[in-house]
Amino acid sequence: MADLKSHYMGLELKNPIIIGASNIVTEIENLKKIEKAGAAAVVYKSLFEEQIQLENLELYERKTEYSDRNAEMITLFPESISGTSDIMEHLVALKKAKDSINIPVFASINAVHDETWVEYAKEIEKTGVNGLELNFYSVPEKIDNGFEDIEKKQIKILTDVKEAVNIPVSVKLSCYHTYPLKHISDLENAGADAFVLFNRLFQPDIDIHTEEHHFPYSLSNSEDNRLPLRFAGLLYGNTNASICANTGIMNGSDVIKMMLAGADCVQIVSTVYLNQIEVVSSMIKEIEKWMDSKGYSIIESFRGKLSKKNSDNKLPYHRAQYMDFMMTTSQILKKYKIIN
Repeated sequence: MADLKSHYMGLELKNPIIIGASNIVTEIENLKKIEKAGAAAVVYKSLFEEQIQLENLELYERKTEYSDRNAEMITLFPESISGTSDIMEHLVALKKAKDSINIPVFASINAVHDETWVEYAKEIEKTGVNGLELNFYSVPEKIDNGFEDIEKKQIKILTDVKEAVNIPVSVKLSCYHTYPLKHISDLENAGADAFVLFNRLFQPDIDIHTEEHHFPYSLSNSEDNRLPLRFAGLLYGNTNASICANTGIMNGSDVIKMMLAGADCVQIVSTVYLNQIEVVSSMIKEIEKWMDSKGYSIIESFRGKLSKKNSDNKLPYHRAQYMDFMMTTSQILKKYKIIN
């Protein structure tokens, strides 16, 4: 029987499948089902400071809408928009989640202010979670901001958080950096224990009938895992931090691909929404069956086999791959019956 044990941020996992941050993990019943299905760990739903600020601003505006209706009626409700109660509610729920299952639980945060990252991290550590994921979701909005502004800020946040807590800290990154490998190297030097590749950014759409923006929730698919696959292969052997592949990992075959490229583990969300929590069990069985058929007793026997470092064919990791694709365009045209 194949042994699926893997490692992530210094922790031994019973297999490489982690349930990523989402609403799925906020229900204790779901957490127990996740553990029973065989998942190795869980990332609890992210604590978003921006969301808390917006929700409390809306509440404040509703409370104070009629606060100055006459001279005697100065206020109807207390004017509080700190969001402290929301944060405490999140911490309580996180602690309950951690105590309800026996597999590792990681917290996730996305803050706005530098000091808030540290404040949240210190409070989260008190819940007893096994590690912390910094969700670096950054969308440049000012044309005069350079890439250095974003990257230096992320490095400083990570450095400050690492100094403030004693639990392992991972970084969930966007792929939209000028030179992702260099930024990853700088973050590792700043203390990152792991990298989650990559943060999937939800993009706005436009309804041409109402002439308004809307935000469709689109689940990922296996086609979306090519980028994390490539970077897992590039990073293997070039970092001491753990490599966690994220986005478009839908089945056991996708997990195997990531391991062959060099990932230590994966995070899954979309496939759980689409195929229910039980999909974890089928993914594990698929990996075990493949390993047995190949004669692999442990994951380390094949992890990184097709990384840039270990692969005999370096072409997939170079621009020459693009040239090769362009030279075989006729095959693509024939496949889709554009030419005979």
